[in-house]
Amino acid sequence: MDINSKANVNISANSENNKVGFGEKVSYGFGNLAGNLLLTTANTFISFFYTDIAGIAVATVGFILLAGRILDGVADLAMGAIVDKTKTKFGKARPWLLWLAIPYAVSLILMFTAPDLSSNGKIIYAFITYIFGMLMFTGTATPYNVLSALISQDSNVRSQLSSYRSMFGFLGALILSIITMPLVKTFGDGKRGWLLLAVVYGIASAVLYFMCFKNTKERVAAPVDNADFSLKDGLKTLFRNKYWAMIVASIVIIFISAGLGGVNVYYAQYVLGNPNLVGVIGTASFLPIIAGSFLAGPVLTRFGKRNTALGGIILTIVGSIPMALAPTNITMIIAGLVIKGLGSAGFLVSAFAMLGDTVEYGQWKHGIRIEGLTFAAEGFAEKVGTGLGGAVLGAILGLGGYIGGQATQSASAIMAMKVSFAYAPIAASILTAVLLYFYDLDRIYPKIIAELKERNK
Repeated sequence: MDINSKANVNISANSENNKVGFGEKVSYGFGNLAGNLLLTTANTFISFFYTDIAGIAVATVGFILLAGRILDGVADLAMGAIVDKTKTKFGKARPWLLWLAIPYAVSLILMFTAPDLSSNGKIIYAFITYIFGMLMFTGTATPYNVLSALISQDSNVRSQLSSYRSMFGFLGALILSIITMPLVKTFGDGKRGWLLLAVVYGIASAVLYFMCFKNTKERVAAPVDNADFSLKDGLKTLFRNKYWAMIVASIVIIFISAGLGGVNVYYAQYVLGNPNLVGVIGTASFLPIIAGSFLAGPVLTRFGKRNTALGGIILTIVGSIPMALAPTNITMIIAGLVIKGLGSAGFLVSAFAMLGDTVEYGQWKHGIRIEGLTFAAEGFAEKVGTGLGGAVLGAILGLGGYIGGQATQSASAIMAMKVSFAYAPIAASILTAVLLYFYDLDRIYPKIIAELKERNK
């Protein structure tokens, strides 16, 4: 087989595609919907909740988000190692969705509770519950991500799973951006409104994780010669995987940009002058990603993962330009967000599928198959990226002189919101495009799979 052939070569299509049905793909997508009930809600609203509901200073909030994400990022690696060593009748990844569904729901509720405490007490409570929430997200997200590599080894099936993952994840993000603030008001606004909202989201997330666990199946077993490697060996092997490093670095950068999305609620209220527009911004951001995720499968098959990801990043840059040039024109903002959203879908669907392919590359190159650590590092990248994004947002707003709870803000604070909303994401996209330019695993992946199958015989 020519290793320079197109990246849409379908490895073991006859056997794998027939095993993974529509219902299983949808159920797999439910897991990301559950994850977004916590992560998207936190990314979008936790800064506002801490500053305007709990009464914590914006600079302190930035520190909480950064410290929490970095500490939790370390836990990602530990959870990856745990998943790699897990052996149950349900498999190595699925059982964690069952075991942690309820603790996950509890952590979401605690995160959006604002008890009447002293100033220091509020900070300590916010830090502890934020850490707990992120740890529960790690405990479910890491095995959930690993599951895609265990459901199938077929590159096209993985692309389809990645599409469903993105579709349901961003569908959840879209719904949350539209209904969260109205639901808070319906539930009584203020502390009570946020608490009841978290209860509803928590219950929904637990049910979705149970469904994902019940309706999926692990099919890909570890190779017969897979050594009982240590965490040190696994990490050493992982950091020698150049393609994994490229993807993880790209994910960190893109999620720094995603972490800046916390500016949306401020932007709608203070720059556009209408807090209800946060729903419009969310819809314009996430609806194109959902549509793009649905279309990504055929595009990936036709052009390959790397080209789709790179094209998507270029689109995000193009979409950000009108937002930077016309920061108060809602029509231009919506148009830019639509273009940017389509581009984001191309990158996100591709990057997740590409990360799964790096598992086989590492096994082929170094003789160790480490799904858990590979995908745990993806979670680490997301969390550190969004944590850095939240910290950068807090720093930019702080430098701009933002003061929470005021009806109006200074000109410098407004400018800080504009920088966070448009200019910084453009810089992040340019850096990501440079990294993706050097990724060429698509070209040799068919050869890798063929050689691995021969070894396992």
